[in-house]
Amino acid sequence: MDSRNSLLLALLNEQNDFSAVEQFSRFHDENHELDRSRYSNLLPVSSPKEGQQYSFEVDLDACSGCKACVTACHNMNGLDEKETWRTVGILHGGTTENPFHQHVTSACHHCLEPACMIGCPVDAYEKDPVTGIVKHLDDQCIGCQYCTLACPYDVPQYNPEKGIVRKCDMCSDRLAEGEAPACVQSCPNEAISIQIIDKEKIIEDSESGSFLPGTIDPLVTLPTTTFRSNSVFPRNLLPADYYSTSTEHAHWPLIVMLVLIQMSVGIYLFGSALNHLESGTGSTSFQWWQSVFGLTICNIALLSSLFHLGRPHLAFRAVIGLKHSWLSREIVVFSLFAFLASLFTAYHGLLFFKPDFGIIPSKIINVLGDILAGTGIIGVICSIMIYQFTKRELWNGMITSIKFLMSMIILGLSSTLVTLSFMNYLKSESMNDSLFNWMNLLVITLSISTTFKLMYEASIFFHLKSQRNSPYKRAANLMVGDISNITKIRFVSGLIGGIFFPLLLLESSVRIQSESGITPLIVSVLALSLCLVGELLERYIYFVAVSPAGMPGGIKA
Repeated sequence: MDSRNSLLLALLNEQNDFSAVEQFSRFHDENHELDRSRYSNLLPVSSPKEGQQYSFEVDLDACSGCKACVTACHNMNGLDEKETWRTVGILHGGTTENPFHQHVTSACHHCLEPACMIGCPVDAYEKDPVTGIVKHLDDQCIGCQYCTLACPYDVPQYNPEKGIVRKCDMCSDRLAEGEAPACVQSCPNEAISIQIIDKEKIIEDSESGSFLPGTIDPLVTLPTTTFRSNSVFPRNLLPADYYSTSTEHAHWPLIVMLVLIQMSVGIYLFGSALNHLESGTGSTSFQWWQSVFGLTICNIALLSSLFHLGRPHLAFRAVIGLKHSWLSREIVVFSLFAFLASLFTAYHGLLFFKPDFGIIPSKIINVLGDILAGTGIIGVICSIMIYQFTKRELWNGMITSIKFLMSMIILGLSSTLVTLSFMNYLKSESMNDSLFNWMNLLVITLSISTTFKLMYEASIFFHLKSQRNSPYKRAANLMVGDISNITKIRFVSGLIGGIFFPLLLLESSVRIQSESGITPLIVSVLALSLCLVGELLERYIYFVAVSPAGMPGGIKA
């Protein structure tokens, strides 16, 4: 037989062997009415018992990466164009001679201890006590997006058009009727199934740290999805996007809120400190202008936070999760801080315009100032815990504490210098001149604080030489790559605003040389402005250069 005819016959015979997708399509073409028995082996025969719950089980050997599950989930749940509740990633490794390639389909893991539910300030999540399915309550959501930061698997998806977050609920309405979820029903290889799993087994398996390569420690949330395979994974198996670096969402309203509220706390903190350091408890004039400054910044900070909400008219709900959510606690504490700041400022305003109004002993007012500053510091600690809770390496407690507290100190000091320079410019008779004796100390402290913080931020560049592609190295690569210009401006503004300009305010320089007082005021305002720009850019880098663990992704160009 001619070799060409042999090849033709071979190709024709191959056409008789349908692929999994073709077999699946042919089955549904021939069976217009869905035969539920086809999926009976992919669904549990009974409801979970005590100590059990539903979970996804993925047969990695059967997953071909066709993404039929992604399409079915998208269509069945009416998702928007860029909204996805199920993804397909890739794990690869091995050697050149024996490479290994594995597709991984994943959705919500319906964890035993879901971070999205624990962190939510409005209780917009609930875990079904029978099925264990973690559901999102759309009507309750205010669109704060904190769950998108808290979930280590990047499951909740924010929908900007609707102003809320949405996620997979395992097609619970279909399961309740004995029907398979969209992803289970659509998979041509039957790689996805719903199983009943013992919660104790999940805990035991999580103790070993075995989940999927490149993902966060499962002990953080105790995910219930089971990935099984008969293949022996190579030791160097990693997500296909493991070495890819890209910036995360900036969250500008959060950047502005965090920096300004820390600035406001710093203003009241150093105003209170000067009261204790200065015999005579400072002047009414200084306290008035310092308080007005701090309250204005505080109100701008709280107002800016509303722009981060998808449904700002429901912001009042944010206190619902006070028992378990650090975000709720932050909101409550800073609301109290703003209330106390208003009282403190109003009283000093009365004293400023009516000096004979002093019906409250100065000691009580000073105690109120201390309580005000202490409340602000507690609020900053709550902010630190919000990001510590996410378990992202670059948002750990030490890094976040240093950055947030140092921002409070640097902006508080530079703001106080502006107030003192402003008082010097006004030549206010009510101003206690001895307060200016502390100006040099504030300048030196500001310069030292700025130097320390800039050196601490720059220390991340040592990770560029690291062999391990850690989150620190990926962040450093972004800082010298995609956001290099932002990084340069941040350090330059910090150096000039926090070190160079403040040193000009030393008693040996412009403050004595200027009779009008205008020169130190201009210098102090420039110093504060550049410090503020630097801190805003530092917080921008804090958000965009973080590397969340997530689930394995695909190959990126």
